[in-house]
Amino acid sequence: MALEKREQGAWGINTKGGEMKQYLRLGTALIVGSLVTLAVVGITAAQSAPRVGSGDIVADRLRLMKLNGASLADLQAKAKAGNIEAVAVNAETIALNAMHITALFPPGSVTEKSRARPEIWQKQADFGSAAKNLQTLAEKLRDASRAKDAPAVEAMVKDFGKQACGACHLPSADGTIFGPFFRSLQ
Repeated sequence: MALEKREQGAWGINTKGGEMKQYLRLGTALIVGSLVTLAVVGITAAQSAPRVGSGDIVADRLRLMKLNGASLADLQAKAKAGNIEAVAVNAETIALNAMHITALFPPGSVTEKSRARPEIWQKQADFGSAAKNLQTLAEKLRDASRAKDAPAVEAMVKDFGKQACGACHLPSADGTIFGPFFRSLQ
């Protein structure tokens, strides 16, 4: 009787003979199967692109452009009030948004809601350069603001709309905005 108790391992498993080997194989198979499942799920999750935005590309780019316009108006008001350091956050917003502009204009994304002209896709390199210019100028403005360089910030803010946004958006004589890449807002 004492011999039988010594041959039983943890959880009452008989450690004598092939029964223990079966339990070890079963445990190993469960562990390996779990690891394979985790790897497959991880790879699948890593390969699927994260969804950003509403799924309506035209609505998303309109939101981004309105955010840029509001950021520009806010930084102009801050500069006018002499709040030079506060300009940095708006310039950073515009710089970060500029990085996403070209991605928001995939081929075939012209709809009735869009004011984008076909030239965006016909002159993709120019459009990409204009977005990069916007990013670069916004970063320079941000850096000058952080450095508390009031004369530089005031000079950049004065011409920011024309130099940074004007490559795509040009004001007409009546104040409406249009340009080589966008139709009039009216």
